Amino acid sequence: MSAAPGPEVEIEVSTLSSLAGIPAAEWDACAAPEAADGGRPNDPFTTHRFLHALEESGSVGRGTGWEPHHLLARKDGKLIAVAPLYAKGHSQGEYIFDFNWAHAYENAGGNYYPKLQIAVPFTPATGRRFLTAPGHEAEGISALVQGAVSLAAQNRMSSLHATFCTEAEAMAGEAIGLLRRTTQQFHWQDEGYGDFEGFLAALSSRKRKVIRKERRTAQEFGGEIVCLTGDQLLPEHWDAFWRFYQDTGSRKWGTPYLTRAFFDIVHRTMADDVMLCLALRGGRPIAGALNFIGRQTLFGRYWGCTEHHSCLHFELCYYQAIDWALAHGLSRVEAGAQGEHKLARGYLPVETHSLHWIGDAGFREAIARYLAAEAEAVDEEIEILTSYGPFRRDRRDEAE
Repeated sequence: MSAAPGPEVEIEVSTLSSLAGIPAAEWDACAAPEAADGGRPNDPFTTHRFLHALEESGSVGRGTGWEPHHLLARKDGKLIAVAPLYAKGHSQGEYIFDFNWAHAYENAGGNYYPKLQIAVPFTPATGRRFLTAPGHEAEGISALVQGAVSLAAQNRMSSLHATFCTEAEAMAGEAIGLLRRTTQQFHWQDEGYGDFEGFLAALSSRKRKVIRKERRTAQEFGGEIVCLTGDQLLPEHWDAFWRFYQDTGSRKWGTPYLTRAFFDIVHRTMADDVMLCLALRGGRPIAGALNFIGRQTLFGRYWGCTEHHSCLHFELCYYQAIDWALAHGLSRVEAGAQGEHKLARGYLPVETHSLHWIGDAGFREAIARYLAAEAEAVDEEIEILTSYGPFRRDRRDEAE
């Protein structure tokens, strides 16, 4: 593929077929400049180590429908912005779905695939997608957008999408001329609770009793629950979690997205970025939930089990995540895509954002009308769902 440079002649936009072709420090200076102080990145998903683990493990690349063509923007030879970009041969593993768009376009005689996607594969977590070095935000985003659109147009692709971007990026992209899409998922937010009991105290009496009952029921599985990170993680823990992941993946997606090698690479290069919560019975893992750790957020990603026990899923994925976040000074838990059942457990609906460029003018106009109607429906749904949240009425009144 080839990409034309942006209109500003001093900025050159190019593509990179593998992150092996760029030093980690150079990529991360754009992807996670906040980690330059030695702390954590806001999220680990756009870091060189995470994206390269996907490539090195064969989870993305030739034959997967996720072919890397990462964007690099240089100004006077200095890297000022990057973006994780993929040519997609399908719409799987995205979580902001455009299957209906694809069907409509192809029914009208067009070829929707391949398309371009600025995204973190298989990861419905909000974060920056147009990764700019400090001081180059506006020109960096502009160069990346123009470079990606030029790449799509030159290669006669139907569309370009940037999914789970930040609200600020969505507004900036809309101002440049991209279509903005609003969707929603459920997040937990610390409101100064201090500990789990403090969180429960903020709930209505009925919801508080339900959660306490669920936690007691979960603990009756006949073992112990441990949360492991860093040097606490051992290869046998990943062997167990791979079994859990395969079971969940085969039921949800048919074929698991991630390869076994991905978890080995994560163990080697990202152990400090993950928290693995395991249910052990007789010392043997029978269920687990994998989380990634950000600067202020715990990101729940995968769950699975080899034995089914009542409420254990809620305990490992939601309650243990809240416990761990509170104990480690994190203010937010993102528990992945979808799932209105999270509402009763203190996870409230929030907006998520994406940006879209559609090459065909008529199709673009139709999508724009659809997105306007969808945004109104999402706003209404968030308002209604929030009103049914588990928090005490007086706390909801204060929030309003």
